[in-house]
Amino acid sequence: MGLLGLRLRYITRRLLQTIPMILLVVVLNFLLLKLAPGDAADVLAGEAASATPEYMTLIRSKFGLDQPAHVQLFKYLKNVLVLDLGHSFRHDMPVLGLILARLGPTLMLMLPTVVLAVGVGSLLGLFAASRVNRLRDTAITVFSLVSYATPLFWVGLMFILLFSLRLGWFPTSGMETIGAFREGWDRVLDITHHLVLPVITLSLFYLALYTRLMRAAMLDHARMDYVTTARAKGLTERRIVFKHVVRNAVLPVVTMAGVQFGSLLGGSVVVETVFGWPGLGTLIFESVFARDLNLLLGIFLLSAVLVMLMNLVVDVLYSFLDPRIEVR
Repeated sequence: MGLLGLRLRYITRRLLQTIPMILLVVVLNFLLLKLAPGDAADVLAGEAASATPEYMTLIRSKFGLDQPAHVQLFKYLKNVLVLDLGHSFRHDMPVLGLILARLGPTLMLMLPTVVLAVGVGSLLGLFAASRVNRLRDTAITVFSLVSYATPLFWVGLMFILLFSLRLGWFPTSGMETIGAFREGWDRVLDITHHLVLPVITLSLFYLALYTRLMRAAMLDHARMDYVTTARAKGLTERRIVFKHVVRNAVLPVVTMAGVQFGSLLGGSVVVETVFGWPGLGTLIFESVFARDLNLLLGIFLLSAVLVMLMNLVVDVLYSFLDPRIEVR
């Protein structure tokens, strides 16, 4: 069997292994949310200013909340297997359709963030390690520490204050200009214009992590025996760095990027709320306060699936970045 066949078999086996893991995540999420106080009936009763026993019984019966927890869990698992994630009482529509509608804007925010954070962070880590304990290294280190320590919501608000309100370069919120009804490339450019500040805001925190990680990995590999051997062979420092050291140092960065892809959803809650971006982050924020458990469970399930798929992508990427790693 060729290398391509081995990779396809490995991917198929890993995908099959994720099925029981996803079911376990569904069960744990369901049980954890059941431990939280309040439910949809409490929220609706509060909005209707009516909390009579008859009204509460009617609401709980309508949404199946009057059944025992194990019965609710069994029904939910059975529905998940056929991709039925239930109904959102807050939005009065199927959870799956609602999540898919909001997934696009969130991916628009997350994918450029990953590319910018990993790409620029790796380059800054490389530049810092090439001049360790010099001015460049100190400046990059201070920048990464400040970026990591600064709250995302404060950065977003300051960007809006400076670049939107004072300079007028970018819009303050939303995904596109309301009432413009642009089409084609004009709409793409409009969305991109709205995307700049949210992406930069979300990228700064993760960029700091990858900068520190890449710098540490570069310095660690620079002291290894294979680098000494390469120097003894007469290779130039540039060739040693880019041909050997970078290729090995980037492995932990790729690992971290795969692990943190799912956690970007948590960061997007803050950024989407600040910039009014209509993605899953805003949806999570709304569903928590509305006690919309079906919607929360659906979003958590999607997050778990994204993390598992990204881990699979990282494992396959490893075999390309490091020939010593084989997929079987």
